[in-house]
Amino acid sequence: MTYDLIIGDYAYSSWSLRGWLLFEAFGIPRRTAQVHFGDDGILDQLAEYKPARTVPTMRTPEGAIVSDSLAMAEELASRHPDAGLWPTTPLARATARALTAEMHASFSALRSKCPMSLRQAYDCSNPDDDVYEDLARIEELWAHARSVCSPDGPWLCGDYSIADVFFAPVAARIAGFSLPVSDAAQAYVQAHLNHLPFRRWRAMGMVHGATLDRYAQSHEVLPGPGPAPKPAAATDRTDAENDHCPYSGNAVTDFLEMDGRVFGFCNAFCRDKTVADPEAWPKFMAIVKS
Repeated sequence: MTYDLIIGDYAYSSWSLRGWLLFEAFGIPRRTAQVHFGDDGILDQLAEYKPARTVPTMRTPEGAIVSDSLAMAEELASRHPDAGLWPTTPLARATARALTAEMHASFSALRSKCPMSLRQAYDCSNPDDDVYEDLARIEELWAHARSVCSPDGPWLCGDYSIADVFFAPVAARIAGFSLPVSDAAQAYVQAHLNHLPFRRWRAMGMVHGATLDRYAQSHEVLPGPGPAPKPAAATDRTDAENDHCPYSGNAVTDFLEMDGRVFGFCNAFCRDKTVADPEAWPKFMAIVKS
């Protein structure tokens, strides 16, 4: 059972990040297509998926078009009950659903004044009052979930769930704008920055698509948040240790160098997303460790 998933730009499309994580983090197969925010005619790019007007959009194997991220989440959870999208206990599941619904419908100040942009970080440590209000409510929700659900790990309601998926772009905004939050909230943000699926999305956002001026901010520019990537670089060397791309299995044509070793990929994007954060890609690291 394979779905079609249509997303926007990796660097900027926060709702697309949610849609992508619903598949990537829970191991649900999909074919991915992309519309580009820098191009005119978004609706033209979505013409194959009418009546969709926004991303993310999902097309089910039977042909249903679902272009609301919460509807996507619920549909995938019902179709894949063993994937763990919602918590299993009634208390944790109800809490996760409540948090997800509020995230889906709220926090307009944070959304508008701190748009997700994964290529640049800014100092906005003294935001407007309405952003402070959104942050205070978000912290209240996170603290409530952890108090009620008593998770053993870093996530809100136990294991990673749809609730965490929906707050991933919030974590990106808090980190990307250096917004003031408590130590407990900052620990949750850091868990997202360390989460391998999130790191893969961010790595792709660093190297794919145009940098769009409309997302630029007047705040002081800061180094990007998150774990420092292992140093790697594109290279003209062709003496790769592998003959086939770790992602597609196709013959290698583009190469990176890391720790003096050379590895090959089937195209420049496969190479560049790996250069951006090598340790985010388990299939690549399996070759490195072998």
